[in-house]
Order: sequence, then C-alpha cells, then structure tokens
Amino acid sequence: MIQFEIKYRDAAGRIGKIKTRHGDITTPTLLPVINPNKMTIKPDEIKELFGAEIVITNSYIIYKKRDLREKALSEGVHNLIDFDGAIMTDSGTFQSYVYGDIDVDFMDIVKFQRDIGSDIGTILDIFTTPDDDYDTAKSNMETTIERAKRSVDLKGNMYLASTIQGGIYPRLREENAKRTSKLDVDLFPIGGVVPLMENQRYRELVECIISTKKGLDPSKPVHLFGAGHPLLFPITVALGVDMVDSAAYAKYAKDRRLIFPWGTEKLDNLEELPCNCPICSKITAKELKKSNKEEQERLIALHNLYISFSEMRRVRESIRKGNLWELVEEKASLNPALFDGLRFLEKEENKKWLERFEPVSKKNALFYTGPHTVHRPVIYRYQMRLLERYKVQASKRAIVVPETDKPYMRYLMDVLKDLDGDLIVLSPIGPVPALLDEMYPIAQSIFPDYTDKDTSELSKKLMDELVRKYDIRISPDKKSGKKRDINMERVAYVIDMQFGKGTADVLLDKDVKIVTSKSTGKIRNVMCNGKHILSMRAHDGFFTLKIDGARKLHEHFPFPRFRVVVTEEAKSFIYEGKNVFSKFVTNCDSDIRPFDECIIVDEHDNLIGVGRTLLNCEEMLSFRYGMAVRTREGSKEIK
Repeated sequence: MIQFEIKYRDAAGRIGKIKTRHGDITTPTLLPVINPNKMTIKPDEIKELFGAEIVITNSYIIYKKRDLREKALSEGVHNLIDFDGAIMTDSGTFQSYVYGDIDVDFMDIVKFQRDIGSDIGTILDIFTTPDDDYDTAKSNMETTIERAKRSVDLKGNMYLASTIQGGIYPRLREENAKRTSKLDVDLFPIGGVVPLMENQRYRELVECIISTKKGLDPSKPVHLFGAGHPLLFPITVALGVDMVDSAAYAKYAKDRRLIFPWGTEKLDNLEELPCNCPICSKITAKELKKSNKEEQERLIALHNLYISFSEMRRVRESIRKGNLWELVEEKASLNPALFDGLRFLEKEENKKWLERFEPVSKKNALFYTGPHTVHRPVIYRYQMRLLERYKVQASKRAIVVPETDKPYMRYLMDVLKDLDGDLIVLSPIGPVPALLDEMYPIAQSIFPDYTDKDTSELSKKLMDELVRKYDIRISPDKKSGKKRDINMERVAYVIDMQFGKGTADVLLDKDVKIVTSKSTGKIRNVMCNGKHILSMRAHDGFFTLKIDGARKLHEHFPFPRFRVVVTEEAKSFIYEGKNVFSKFVTNCDSDIRPFDECIIVDEHDNLIGVGRTLLNCEEMLSFRYGMAVRTREGSKEIK
C-alpha cells in the first residue's frame, strides 16, 4: 500500500507526502515528461535546477526499442535516464490513442515496468475519447477495470497506478472510480482528458475530475494525465488532484512557444520577454529569436520549466495560507473557458461535495475576487448552517440593516442591547445575525463597497428564505424594556452555529460565567459550574472545546455525534495527550469536517480526549498514514 499522508489542506486540495524507494514526494507536484529518445533537458539537470522529486517516462517507448529495453532491464530505468529520484512510467495508452493499436500485451507491460524498477507503474488502460458514445465508453471502462484486476498481482514492490476512464459520462467515471478503489492499487490517474484540455473544454474537464473524485478512495494520490499548463494547476489541485505531468515544456519549446502564468505566447509575437526567470533575465527576445534552433529550443524549454515549477510552488503556498480559491478565481479570470469551468462549481451538488473537504476556518482573510466568491464552499457552509441552525428570538422580530464596517457589533451595540428581537446585517455573503460578527468567514472576509449583481441577489434570496423558514417579522426598532446579556447571547449563537442547533442548551445548562479580556472586552473563556468548558479563538471567532466541555457533549449526545473512535491500542497514548493517527480510527461522526472540534472515544464509547481534526470522516476511515486529530487534552479518567 502506498504511503501517503496529508500535511496541509485547502479546498479539496492537499499538500501531502508520498514515500517511495527513491525518496519522498511532496504533493501537489509536477512530473516533467522525459522522452527517452530525445531529452531536451536531462533529468538530472531538472532535479538540480528545479528540485524535481519525480519525473515520468514512457515504458512502452523503452520496451519497443531494443537498446533502451536491454539497458533498462540490466541497469534499471533510473540509470537509463540518469535520474536518482522517483520515476513514474506510463504504459503506452496515449500512444494507442494517437497511433491506434500498439503491439504489447497489457500484462507484459506491467511486468516490464516492475522489472526495470519503476517506482510507480501504470496499467495499460483503454483510452476513451470525449467523442466516444456511452456504450463505447462503458465497454472501454469494463476492459480497463478487468485489466486492473489482473495487473495487481504483477506489481511486486512497485506502486501501481490504475487509470480511471469513462469519457465525458460522470456516472461511468464515478463507477470506474468506486470499483477500482476496491482493488489493491496505489494511485489513480484520470485518463482520457487530454483532448478536453487541447480544445479548452474546461467545464467538462472539471466535471470529469469531480465525478472521478466522488468515487475514489480519498487516501490515495490522484494524477491528472496531460495537465501540464500552469494555468490549470490551481483549479485541478483545488478539486483534489495531487500530481500532474507535463510534456508541454518541451513540445511548446519545439514550436517556439513560451509558457507564462497567464497563458502561452509565440516567440515571434514578443518584442520583450515579460519574465525574470534565470533564462529571460539573461537574454532578450531579439537574441533568443536569432539563436540556433537547438539552443533556442533548450532555452525555451528551460524557461517553460521555470514557470511551471514556480506556479506549482505558488499553488502549494496558497494551500498553506488558505487562499487557494483566490488563486483559482484569479486564473479563471484570465481565460473565459476556464471561467466556465469555475462557474460549473456553483451547482448545488458540487458545492455540497466540496464543502465536505473545506476547512472550517483559515489563517488568512477571505478576499472577494468576483461573482464566484460567494459560491465558495466555506461561504456555502455558513449559509446552509444559518438556515439550519439559526437561533430565532422569542419575539420572532428582527430588524435588517445594511452592512457596516467590521466587526459589526462595534457600531451596532447600542441598537441591539435593548432591542426586542434580532439584529441582522445584510452582507454580501448573506444575512448575518450581528451576534455572529466575529465568526469566520464573516469578520475575516473583505468585500468591496459594491459587488456584482449575482452576489447581491443571492444575499437577498437567502434573507427571504430565512424570514420564511423561521416566520420572522421584519419590524421597526422596538425596545424590549429590559437589559440583554449580549455576551451570553453571543456565546449561545456561536455554539449552535459551530456544533449544531440545541448544543448551547446542553453546554450552558447552569451557573455560566463568561470571562472576557480586560484590554478588549472580548470573550475569552466560558465556565460552567466552575469548570472551563470552552475558549473562544481570537483569529476565527470559533470555540476551542475543553475536556470538561467534551464531557458534557459526550454525556448528552448519543454515539457517534462529535466522536472520533480509536482502537484500544491507541487509547493510552491519547490519554497522555498524543495525537490520533488515521490507522487507529475505527469510526467517527460523518458530519465532521477538517479543523472541527471533536471528542475522542474508545470502542466502548469511553471519553479519552478532545482535539481538533485534520481530516473529515471519510478520510479518517481511509487513510493509514498520517495524523487524523491533533489532541488537545487527554481525559483525566480512563476506563
């Protein structure tokens, strides 16, 4: 089984670590394609200049050429192409698409990849084009799955990649993914999509990725064949792609085309080189045009790799900072076809799927970039939770005010403190009860004074829906005649939004004391019956669950609500405050999301700790490597 674990995450993207016999691979990553017959840039140079941890080469090309085949079998593929990092090999499927049938048995090519020492080998699947009809795509899928089943026994110590086909039919993609996930394969390439990318059919590409991901085992890396242009890196990674390969750097160089972060430019159309990479900073466009063909091709290929690796690093850094969606939207604004792919994600079913992988909160503020921003999964989650968990006032009265500066309560406290009802701010992300003003992403979002029409209309639509669902009466300011405990109300509002409707009644049952900061007056801790149950985080306005708060939830809510269940083997470690690793998780609440607060129990439902999740439920139950929960406290008593 492949050793793969998640280190950081944002959207459905993840920074992970794959362990191989030739070193660790940090994902998401770019695999430069190495043509063993013509190496425009040698693999050892790619490693030295760009830090490449893995490359991909074609085993079929090696297999068909006698001298290459014999050297690969006697010395190994690493010596053949002179690369001491990890090597993935393709099987010849793309050659079959380009040239028709190829002269190799699907089992022989898997054995060959194993015998030449590939770190990751690929089955010989049946390439399905976007133009193939449903019956052809289904037949090709069945053949691909059958080949995968028979190839598994041949992989030996090699990781085996089993390609997911299905054409442009989402049901087939998902079915192929589900059935292949049950096999002993290690990595899932998404195949048959190069024609979509060549013709900029990005909406269909996005649909192919999502439908495939819906059926896949989330603990295995996903490779997207042929996605070598950096313009596509952010959106494909945001959908859960971990590896992409690129022959574009060399192919484009041969055609005198230069890759840039915004697209591709022909050398003949450039008066200047709008780039400061080590190549472009030392040569002018005029000098590059005059260089001999071989040197020109090499320099452009190097430039293309500099841009490609730089853009992949930018994607990884966006994941670490939590602003990958901003980068996705930025790139989509550069290409109308890519923007169509982004807008496809606005469909309800796609937002629901993405929300399951979206972190609860992030380090950086959420920035508006355009009409898609309000469809981001974290905003969709807030909107759905508000509709489900709204803590309606007894009077069912509310007044609605336009958005003001943040935090809202700094300016609205005097209005709310003796109001008979709720105070709701109509913000770009939808209606916001003023008492939730510090919670992510409300306080941490930055929108312009004037947004687009779609954003405004969606906000008003959600307001109307909230009013109808809870029978709220929008009325003028009416004084209640009694002083309100704003801090207590704020705590109850946030608890219900964070943990679920009615949870505040459980946690705040009696003798509640709220501790505030002496300098800012903001809520810091919540005590109940003299015990510390919650702490409010300043950076995102959510609560950190303490062990005494966990006990209250554990006693009141039935299994498996809020739970992450671990084996007896891990019990004593968690009691000591050690983190929970995925391989020890046996069950969990299906509503758990990344960075949620959780209670940790053993298989007899004894409380043994409290912590914050890194993975969602389906990931915890799939991964066998890496952390699932960062334990905050072990229980004082263990049974």
